[in-house]
Amino acid sequence: MTSEKQPTGPLRGIKVLDASTILAGPLTAQILGDFGAEVIKIEHPQKPDGMRGHGLDKDGIPLWWKMVSRNKQTVTLNLSAPDGQAIFRDLAAEADVVVENFRPGTFERWGLSYAELSERNPGLIMLRVTGFGQQGPYAKRPAFGTLVESMSGFAHLTGQPDGPPTLPAFGLADSIAGVAGSSAVSMALFERERNGGTGQEVDLDLLSPIMTAVGPGVIYADQLGIDQQRTGNRSQNNAPRNLYRTADDHWLAISTSAQAIAERVMRLVGHPEVIDEEWFATGRTRAEHADLLDEYVGGWIAARTRDEVTSIFEEAGAAVAPVYRPSDLLKDPQVVATDMVTTVDDDELGPMRMQNVMWRMSRSPGAIRHTGRPAGADTDKVLTHLGRTPEDIDDLRARGVI
Repeated sequence: MTSEKQPTGPLRGIKVLDASTILAGPLTAQILGDFGAEVIKIEHPQKPDGMRGHGLDKDGIPLWWKMVSRNKQTVTLNLSAPDGQAIFRDLAAEADVVVENFRPGTFERWGLSYAELSERNPGLIMLRVTGFGQQGPYAKRPAFGTLVESMSGFAHLTGQPDGPPTLPAFGLADSIAGVAGSSAVSMALFERERNGGTGQEVDLDLLSPIMTAVGPGVIYADQLGIDQQRTGNRSQNNAPRNLYRTADDHWLAISTSAQAIAERVMRLVGHPEVIDEEWFATGRTRAEHADLLDEYVGGWIAARTRDEVTSIFEEAGAAVAPVYRPSDLLKDPQVVATDMVTTVDDDELGPMRMQNVMWRMSRSPGAIRHTGRPAGADTDKVLTHLGRTPEDIDDLRARGVI
């Protein structure tokens, strides 16, 4: 096994119990671990986190797990068993943060409510991740990211105008909620420092973050009585904005959110005359003439290769980017230069490349100390720290508690 690297980052010294599964809660804990927190991942001894079975594997070893459970110790613990609950309470007594995503009422039924845990540890912060929140008529409904991607307005807005609503091909709602969860926990930790050390309960539903990401649809419906409609790869906010095919059969994305960029693009493609049109003055009114602008831009790009277009646009200060496959990211010069994808040594599979920590801090940078581990790899070490003897641990394992 590779030697354990010491945590770095602004959350060094913070202890997190990750009692969550697929995907928002584990991603929250991953981000906290990336920036220095000590994370203990809790999994059922017979039914470990379903994330282990998501995505592709190599030699029977799940690859996505290596990323989303990096920087975490993994402990098996049956929370429905009284002895498992007692161990969890002992762990929570030393923790700063608990992350859980069971249906509302489950932790209460197990004697692990925030009220009970915070009685021993008043500084505890508990992030509770659910589909629809702890209260309300949908609180106890089963929910996954797919359902809230549907309800949020995302699917309604995604796809071609004459086609069906379209869902993402990845865990979008969960991923947005995971980033939001790390922000919520950081805010709660900051507030705890300011109020003398008292923690709090944080109720995070999957629907709220993606509703925010989808944009102004709710306020449009409220104030104007209209629902935004699908526009394909176009935008209602600016034009030209689309994907355009090059002469060598690649795709390029162009956006002109800034007026100056829109003007540069039209000069580049040989149609500066449209800049003087009254409708060209705002992104919204340019979008009303998207057919004309796409004809001009698309025709110009179709006669040139991807590298030609990219070079000309970059030289003129106009915004352009290629449509990448994941394999393209591995060799992109910007990604390589800034270490957005980094190499990590894995005990089972050797060196592997994965997304790095999500932001770069000058004084207290985060780091990937190790990849996701096999289920229960750290159980004995963690229980020994709690004062359990080897005999106790053997007995707990024999009874299916760990």
